[in-house]
Amino acid sequence: MPLTRRDFLKASAAASALAGLGLPVDALAAEGGERWVKSVCRYCGTGCGLYVGVRDGKVFAVKGDRDNHNRGLLCLKGFLLPQIMSAPDRCLHPLVRKGGKLVRASWDEAMSLVARRFREAVEAHGPNAVGFYGSGQGLTEETYAANKLFKAGLRTNNVEGNPRLCMASAVGGYLSTFGKDEPIGCYEDIDHADVMLLVGSNAAEAHPILFERMARRKQTGKDVKVIVLDPRRTPTARIADLHLAFTPGTDLAILNAMANVLVAEGLVDEAFLKAHVAFGEGKDVNRAWEDYRAFLAPYTPVRAAELSGARAEDIVTAARWFGEKGRTATSMWCMGLNQRTRGVWANNLVHNLHLLTGKIGLPGSTPLSLTGQPNACGGVRDGGALSHLLPYGRLIANEKHRAEMERLWNVPPGTIQPENGKPTIDLFQALEAGDLKALYVMTTNPAQSLPNLDRYRKALEARKAFLVVTEAFHPTRTSELADVVLPAALWAEKEGVYGCTERRYQLLEQAVRPAGEARPDFAILCDLAARLGHGKLLPWKGPAEAWDELLTLSKGTAYDFTGMTRARLAASHGLLWPLPAEGHPGTKRRFVKGEDPLVPADAPDRIRFYGRPDARAVIWLRPQQPPAEVTDAAYPLYLTTGRVIEHWHTGTMTRNCKELRHANAESVVELHPDDGKPLGIRTGDEVRVSSRRGAETFQAKLVDGARPGTVFVHMHDPQRMCNRLTIDAVDPVSKQPEFKICAVKIEPVRKA
Repeated sequence: MPLTRRDFLKASAAASALAGLGLPVDALAAEGGERWVKSVCRYCGTGCGLYVGVRDGKVFAVKGDRDNHNRGLLCLKGFLLPQIMSAPDRCLHPLVRKGGKLVRASWDEAMSLVARRFREAVEAHGPNAVGFYGSGQGLTEETYAANKLFKAGLRTNNVEGNPRLCMASAVGGYLSTFGKDEPIGCYEDIDHADVMLLVGSNAAEAHPILFERMARRKQTGKDVKVIVLDPRRTPTARIADLHLAFTPGTDLAILNAMANVLVAEGLVDEAFLKAHVAFGEGKDVNRAWEDYRAFLAPYTPVRAAELSGARAEDIVTAARWFGEKGRTATSMWCMGLNQRTRGVWANNLVHNLHLLTGKIGLPGSTPLSLTGQPNACGGVRDGGALSHLLPYGRLIANEKHRAEMERLWNVPPGTIQPENGKPTIDLFQALEAGDLKALYVMTTNPAQSLPNLDRYRKALEARKAFLVVTEAFHPTRTSELADVVLPAALWAEKEGVYGCTERRYQLLEQAVRPAGEARPDFAILCDLAARLGHGKLLPWKGPAEAWDELLTLSKGTAYDFTGMTRARLAASHGLLWPLPAEGHPGTKRRFVKGEDPLVPADAPDRIRFYGRPDARAVIWLRPQQPPAEVTDAAYPLYLTTGRVIEHWHTGTMTRNCKELRHANAESVVELHPDDGKPLGIRTGDEVRVSSRRGAETFQAKLVDGARPGTVFVHMHDPQRMCNRLTIDAVDPVSKQPEFKICAVKIEPVRKA
């Protein structure tokens, strides 16, 4: 029987992840399994611990890890993970394009071709003619192998990953405010929060187990308030005590107005400000408290309401609840804040609320960005696998950092290029221009997930670069365009480390042998390195040896996790860094004396923001600015994109689960009745949605939860691709695209 959306929501996002199914936690774990292998969920950045049940060499079930942060709970997507292992579209042998078609090849033939084409590209056009594009789904050791091979071996900094599309603005926000990336607090703060402020996060669908934790806190705590800022009335907003709906792109005005109320009503912790905060505008920390007060003065709740469409009285209430003295406040946000041309600024403004009130570094008080992928933090952000980074907080532009990495990697001085590589959109524009001659894509599907998609699909289809795709499934919208497809081992078929939202690192143990001829990406990269003459850079016999090397790279940095030996990871249920010694318990809250080992024991105050030279966090003066594209007479509606609970990313895995295959799999366009009725559109009608970049056809769904003037489409459908419409304008700091806002028009095509 097909699973209805109501059933799925009940099963995955209600107060208990399985209560809606009427099943005990272990009910989907059939009896008689040969063994249970400790692992981590393959989906979102929550990082739920689980055990993989193996019988006769096959994965037959999973069950939640009761000793991990998720307390044995899994969303239904997680429980259905066994089905992806034997999916009919598993990629089981190498494919090479011959005569315009992908045909089966041997590993030696495929790898010899890959090595030859990359070598020829570098020899003929220089190292920057090649690039690597990975993701927050690769294991840490896999991403590290690619980063080291390309930056120290091939000598190009064109190393990117799809966290540039999802978390780069969160990185920019943390770095500019606190001097260091990654969240300050942890999931446990949800359990102590008196107020939860969610901005641009539909956690009920994108992070169901965290949402369950939020709902449980609301149910069991005393007078717990939930505030949601989101243009749509999502399932998350339905548990809110206060939902502020607004015109997309105007939430900077709302956040500034909340700060205005905090200052005007005496809800500021002036002692905290004096001891721990500096003020800045633009790129410089060059302002004072009085400058900030003057900056906030025009952002009255009434003015913010005029700009945003939210109600002034709701802005005041939100600020009062957040700032009430003696009560804790935790903020959470996701793509709605990050995927913006002013995503870094929006992140700064959330941090400002915590710094103004001193509600930071305390149980229940933290700014906690939520992550979309299982290893965007640990593998890409922390590991420095982006075009401007080196591992563990080091920067390519910093000469001392380059020299340090060259010493640690035992390569000659000057090996690492001093110029940054190309961030994601620039990388694919280099492919479009013909400057990029060879591209290696691992664990991601950019030919469906990039914004302004038709532009970049056209470049890929023109075969302007030699494209290698390592993939567990085929065809995907990217592998179908490849010159070589390499079958990658999937999840339980390999071993490695994931790092999730709260700085929690966890070991995924190999449970079964890879299907067919598939190989772990780690092994594929080591093979490629040897064929390119860089075998000494990647000399490891397995990922455990690479992990030991990573421990040496983190030592003495703000990410120090040298106490996370392989043995300790295997014995634990997740460890939070900093963790500089084997006996250290891990760090729940950073910058806090007595909790964070990097804060001196004799520090004068409870908190020290050691990420910046003056040990102060920065409140930034960030004005409201419009999105890159606003509506007009030709394109009168705003489009925003996002997720639904039944599916994940481009759907390559969830569409292989029979219970999910027909559950909200087709992307529809949600719009308010006030927008649909004047056009004669009813639910079920076929409509054409067009932007200045492209068009796509969807079924219409009229919903009262939509905001008038705003339409929504989910990103998971490989046939009806919403990214044909989205804009590739980027945040000037983070280089993250503005997936969440563009202007569109809708035209009826066919009646239901």
